[in-house]
Amino acid sequence: VWLMSADKFQIEQEELEKSIQLHIRGELDLAAAQTFRQALEAVVHREDKALILNLSQLTYIDSTGIGMVVSALKIRDELKAPLSVQHIPSTIRKLFDLTGISAFLNEGIEGTA
Repeated sequence: VWLMSADKFQIEQEELEKSIQLHIRGELDLAAAQTFRQALEAVVHREDKALILNLSQLTYIDSTGIGMVVSALKIRDELKAPLSVQHIPSTIRKLFDLTGISAFLNEGIEGTA
């Protein structure tokens, strides 16, 4: 079930026993920022479960989207709550590498059950 969508962007929240997964599909850009922000704000402060961003179906991300991922990383770090980014497409990974945020991404798969 896709919970929220903007024009070319969809996000699905899946709550599992030990984690909350956000499945992100389409283009995460300025047009989708509000949708992504609302989905993140609903779960980013929950310390009881790991937060996982599944990017397997993300086709595009701009600086706005990257900034929001960085903000989520900072919040989770301050809370000492895990956040991992999984299934990063190669085109998105190149952008993450270029912007230097790859070094801060936890791509572990712990807490997926």
